[in-house]
Amino acid sequence: MPEDVEINDSQPQPQPAAAAAAPVAAAPAVSTLQRKWPGAVSTRPPKHLKEIASVVEAGSLTKEVRRISRAVRLTVALRRRLAASDVAAFLAFALPHSSEAFTRLSSLLPKEDGSEMDVDSATSVAQVSIKHGLPEIEIYCYFLVLIFLIDNKRYDEAKTCASASIARLKNLNRRTIDVLASRIYTYYSYVHELTHSLAEIRGTLLALHRMATLHRDELGQETLLNLLLRNYLHYNLYDQAEKLRSKAPRFEAHSNQQFCRYLFYLGKIRTIQLEYTDAKESLLQAARKAPTTARGFRIQCNKWAIIVRLLLGEIPERTVFMQKGMKAALAPYFELTNAVRVGDLELFRAVAEKFVSTFSADRTRNLIVRLRHNVIRTGLRNISISYSRISLADIAKKLRLDSDNPVADAESIVAKAIRDGAIDATIDHANGWMASKETGDVYSTNEPQIAFNSRIAFCLNMHNEAVKALRFPPNSHKEKESAEKRRERLQQEEELAKHMAEEDDDDF
Repeated sequence: MPEDVEINDSQPQPQPAAAAAAPVAAAPAVSTLQRKWPGAVSTRPPKHLKEIASVVEAGSLTKEVRRISRAVRLTVALRRRLAASDVAAFLAFALPHSSEAFTRLSSLLPKEDGSEMDVDSATSVAQVSIKHGLPEIEIYCYFLVLIFLIDNKRYDEAKTCASASIARLKNLNRRTIDVLASRIYTYYSYVHELTHSLAEIRGTLLALHRMATLHRDELGQETLLNLLLRNYLHYNLYDQAEKLRSKAPRFEAHSNQQFCRYLFYLGKIRTIQLEYTDAKESLLQAARKAPTTARGFRIQCNKWAIIVRLLLGEIPERTVFMQKGMKAALAPYFELTNAVRVGDLELFRAVAEKFVSTFSADRTRNLIVRLRHNVIRTGLRNISISYSRISLADIAKKLRLDSDNPVADAESIVAKAIRDGAIDATIDHANGWMASKETGDVYSTNEPQIAFNSRIAFCLNMHNEAVKALRFPPNSHKEKESAEKRRERLQQEEELAKHMAEEDDDDF
């Protein structure tokens, strides 16, 4: 990420390659003025924040939401390098000193070295061109202070700031604020999750979702629906989450990140409700759509997808566990998959006990308990392939059934497997054995047709989603693009590509 992010709509400046490769962690969290003059207290906002404010102002005056989105992306790129003096100077630059927002936000910022940061009001008024009482600027100041407090782990102040910003948003109904509002909603829920108080804000989130629906704020509806689903699932309220999801209005996704989250939560709900086929499709789609930088999110998707595939009787490929950056996190699930594949009930118990803390942290322990029946069925399938005839007592011994009457349990397990079509065999109750039938030609059945049909449907679905994701400029077929508009569009595309990785990583 570059050291300095400059915004110039008329003349785009290419960034040097060395600067573009500089990591965020290398930039110290001090202001530009403090790097030049150590010990000095900054009274002027950094150039980056001033230019971002001008972008917000331009988006507000022209009613272009894309400019607000661009300002948010640039702020996310700068957030790790902001100091308290930078934020305080920007508040003095962007907000009138007599406003309630300035007083509230300034009181939440920490004082550096116990010194008050005095700002020359005359100079401030002379250089401020955005103090027109724009709500977008005020909400952006709330957003900036909120992420600064969260990054500095001042969670109590962050909760106060988030609550104040939510109260202010309830009195506004402007489409240019929707992007900022959706981010504030996310951090509002995030800071309460960090302080273990998610249950306190459930009513507020429901009221905000109702308000976003009435205001036709589709991005806000997407964000708040995901936050509510996350809130319910955090407390294992799956039935309430499904009721909300089924009754909430649906529309085309506006944010890829929010759509990925929705698919993940939907997959978890479907898994608990025993709808494994739909759950598998949602979880795999969420993992496929998620950006490569969202490694933690993709790991969670793959963990749940592996369990669902095992519950469906499928064995995930080894490449699933060997993905870059996921090998260590998926190691317990790899051993679990191996135990299910072999059909060894004793090995399955050992793996479940060995990684009980990991499975409990991932909230998949109850699903793993369900896998016991699949392990037994897999072992029984291997036995039916290996033996043309075997006694039920030997089956109970090979499956390591530890019940009071293992032979009777083995007989019921075999009968259920025959009824479900898992094995092709018959039970001789008089002699107490299972006789397997000869394996026929699989290509004489409908299984190849079903397999090809599922693959074709998957490819067609992916093609349709790719077509829906295509975006074209409005009226591009009617009017020619001027040189200035083309230059501005290319600049925005470069900035979008440059900050996409940082934005995706922050979102997930």
